[in-house]
Amino acid sequence: MQYYEFLTKEQVEQVHEASLQILERIGMEFHYPPALEVLSKGGAKVEGERVFLSRQMVEEQIKKAPRQFTLYARNPEKDVVIGSDSIAFIPGYGAPFVTDLDKGRREGTLKDFENFVKLTGDSPYQDICSGMVIEPNDVPHIIRHAEIIFAAMKYSDKCFMGSAMGAKGARDSIRMASIMFGSKAELAEKPCLISILCSLTPLGYDDRMLGAIMEYAKAGQPQLISSLAIAGATAPATLAGTLALQNAEVLAGIVLTQLVREGTPVVFAGSSTNVNMHSGALVVGSPEMAINTAATAQMARYYNLPSRGGGAICDAKIPDAQAAYESMMSLLMAQVSGIHFVLHTAGILETYACMSYEKFIIDDEICGMVKRIKKGYEVNEDTLGLDVIKEAGPGGHFLDKDHTFEHFRREFYQPRLSNRANFDKWYASGSPKTMETANKKYKEILKSYEAPELPPGIAKDLRKFINSIEDKGA
Repeated sequence: MQYYEFLTKEQVEQVHEASLQILERIGMEFHYPPALEVLSKGGAKVEGERVFLSRQMVEEQIKKAPRQFTLYARNPEKDVVIGSDSIAFIPGYGAPFVTDLDKGRREGTLKDFENFVKLTGDSPYQDICSGMVIEPNDVPHIIRHAEIIFAAMKYSDKCFMGSAMGAKGARDSIRMASIMFGSKAELAEKPCLISILCSLTPLGYDDRMLGAIMEYAKAGQPQLISSLAIAGATAPATLAGTLALQNAEVLAGIVLTQLVREGTPVVFAGSSTNVNMHSGALVVGSPEMAINTAATAQMARYYNLPSRGGGAICDAKIPDAQAAYESMMSLLMAQVSGIHFVLHTAGILETYACMSYEKFIIDDEICGMVKRIKKGYEVNEDTLGLDVIKEAGPGGHFLDKDHTFEHFRREFYQPRLSNRANFDKWYASGSPKTMETANKKYKEILKSYEAPELPPGIAKDLRKFINSIEDKGA
């Protein structure tokens, strides 16, 4: 399909040039000695923790990353291609709070995390289990990352995300994946997990992110190299300046991955947006963020790399009309602009701070609609339907035609949540509100969900490894 392009070819070149000037003349700070060593050996100019990357170095290294790759699930039918003309949906990430109609807003728990893995596993539209869909505050910090990976493995056979909690979190994630999928060599051949590693805007990376970047790169595991620059706060107030800054940060991270291991799969990930000038707070349900999503997709295509952006994101506090229109704006922009990896596609409220059970179900419906739009339709002799149009003729209808029954199931999106009954039927059924229907739906899914069984002995080995982490930290 053709993609919506916000920038002209000349403007893309201007952003690229500005980013190279930032990297070559201003530089980036890398707060991690092993990264400084790798970058220095790779040809970068290093002054203390400030690193300067030449045009030649940047352009040479980013060409080494693949333009697409596959994430392998334990169920081969659920492998996910990242790149090309594909799009992958992943629910919300990083929320410390959770809410529903019954209990209201509260801190997230491991049980909540497990519930969202089950909802993800049940969904026909969510492709990958989020790495931190909910912060499980009832789990000790030292094993929190391991418990959520175990839950993702146990309750779903879809692909999952690894920890972003520094080098140790990455190593533990890789070790747990190897218990399930085989040796490190096998993991590098058929990667099974992906993580999101973010810059420290403006123009830096901290030791935690750099440690994880390097560990995943050594293991050949894909990663999203991400920047969240905030226009007016951590980046220029102009969206062009913010894009140039975001672009420079992402390119610098990708250069490091390729110096650690040539050919490491990466996703060019931009989630930059603007600040609320009234309060100084981050906003994500803004048209400016949607614009940046489209621009990010274009920059990634310029570099022949997969892209990440968008999501069903909003600044609303409950799943209301604001949540709906902001979420659809962001998610649809990701699709029409050609984003490949869409994080935060279900459940997010409060600018990333809260996951809603009801909004997960509502957003999942939106995801189905967006994927239907992406699918498009075929134009050929059969689908043009000249014979059936002739058969019906002027004033006729198509309800009883064989052509209709042969095609409608493939052509028409069938909602799981939306109420399409007429007013009288809707009223007679109790005038159900969308939130009430979504509340009932998520409970039905959790009640009937059957987790795919782990291979024999895997659960025991994973639990043994988690216990060893806890023992070492005691």
